[in-house]
Amino acid sequence: MARIESSDSRNEAKFLLVEGPSDEHVVRHICNQHPEIPDFYIQDRGNVNGVLASIDPELRSPGRVALGILVDADDAPQSRWKEVASRLRRAGIPPTPAPDVEGTVIDGGRPCVGIWLMPDNRAAGEVEDFVSQMIPDGDPVWPLAQNYIDGIPEADRKFALGKTSRAQIYAWLAARAAPRMMGSAIGTHDLETDGELCQKFVAWLTRLFK
Repeated sequence: MARIESSDSRNEAKFLLVEGPSDEHVVRHICNQHPEIPDFYIQDRGNVNGVLASIDPELRSPGRVALGILVDADDAPQSRWKEVASRLRRAGIPPTPAPDVEGTVIDGGRPCVGIWLMPDNRAAGEVEDFVSQMIPDGDPVWPLAQNYIDGIPEADRKFALGKTSRAQIYAWLAARAAPRMMGSAIGTHDLETDGELCQKFVAWLTRLFK
């Protein structure tokens, strides 16, 4: 499973960069549910700019075997892909022309590079959109949480226009028996990891860090 702290160079040779603590928490709990995922080291870089700035130095880090790059597509998936691709070119790694919907893995050399654009490597969105796909089918609270957020007048919304999914997810989490972070809801099985999108993500991590 993913190791958050380690001085073991075997683990640090396989490294995943994420934007922030929410992403880290979600990934760690998915790994806890899927022991088939190989060990790797994970670190949040605070925001997308921190991830992008880390790509070149992390690729050049001595002993690096595999580097994963996990970023939100936000409202411009193509632009985000171009930003990541530009950083890879600077490090001498030719990127693929477009992201693989199964999760991109650029192999054949060292280090191996993986890219996942949240939520699904093609659509606009972020980690909350990915997590929304983990809500069990037929969950009675999810449409209520969506309607609650959608019903708030625009003048009274304190969240940005592109953060509606985030607000809906946290409204749904507030109705759990013990409201927690998104990752913790995976641990309590309020969120399921056997859906198609999450299984693609698990397969991507496994291919990348094999």
